Amino acid sequence: MRKEEKSEVIKSLADQLGSYTHFYLADISGMNAEQTAALRRSCFEKDVRLIVVKNTLLGKALEQTGKADAELVSVLEGSTSIMFSNTGNAPAKLIKAFRKDKGGDKPILKAAYVDECVYMGETSLDTLVNIKSREELIGDIINLLQSPAKNVISALQGSAGGKISGLVKALENRAQ
Repeated sequence: MRKEEKSEVIKSLADQLGSYTHFYLADISGMNAEQTAALRRSCFEKDVRLIVVKNTLLGKALEQTGKADAELVSVLEGSTSIMFSNTGNAPAKLIKAFRKDKGGDKPILKAAYVDECVYMGETSLDTLVNIKSREELIGDIINLLQSPAKNVISALQGSAGGKISGLVKALENRAQ
């Protein structure tokens, strides 16, 4: 690969690292063609972008974007694939589901960069699966906000609600 080509690849990687808020570094070596195709298909369905990269070029792209954490750079050995996602837990869920369906231990999680935090190794996979996405957090907040209103409405509709609404109507009639 010529120097110009390398700089283009580094620039492209840096652009992708900048445009995606979350990325996972995984090892998919040892997977056969059928398994790799199934993984790529799963990634496409879950809106996760999977690419295989050279470690040195990825290291330089990480430096350009300011995401070159010492721990993150330390896992750049052997075969490395990047899983880009705009949802923090999507690649982790994909990895767990893929392993369960295929009965293997691949892909192996090397590291993850989620919400400006670095997660290292396989032991952090369960933690990453349980991270709530932005949409899930918004849903939880909406449910919390709706809860008191639902309680008032159900109380008004229940047996005590008939008495309360009757009192409100009586007070209204008296005021007129």
